[in-house]
Amino acid sequence: MYNHWEHFEHGADIGVRGIGATKAGAFEQAALALTAVITDPQQVAAVEAVHITCEAPDDELLLAGWLNALVYEMAVRRMLFGRFHVDLHGTHLDAQAMGEPTSVQRHQPAVEVKGATYTALRVAPVDGGWLAQTVVDV
Repeated sequence: MYNHWEHFEHGADIGVRGIGATKAGAFEQAALALTAVITDPQQVAAVEAVHITCEAPDDELLLAGWLNALVYEMAVRRMLFGRFHVDLHGTHLDAQAMGEPTSVQRHQPAVEVKGATYTALRVAPVDGGWLAQTVVDV
């Protein structure tokens, strides 16, 4: 199992899916898929780290909370994030998102992500790894 992300079709919105060797890795990949809705994550320099914590009663709500915290930090700080480190302790998430201020000229943002939804929300073990997915409202 190697870590990767992908998008999936869902009406007018976009599905984000992270697949990782660990549950935390799948959460990191889902965050990369979120950034990839906006811009190429490889074009985002890791010059500033933002610490994010979340807590939820289950894995699915924790994923939605994590992605919504990223959307909030991107909007408030006017930043994009291209690298993530997630630690999971039960239903508590402790993470660092690394990125830089948004440059319209350099990042050429395609759309604005308004938030993660509960549509197709799923966190589950798959094929020796983990899957973390949901649909984001754009």
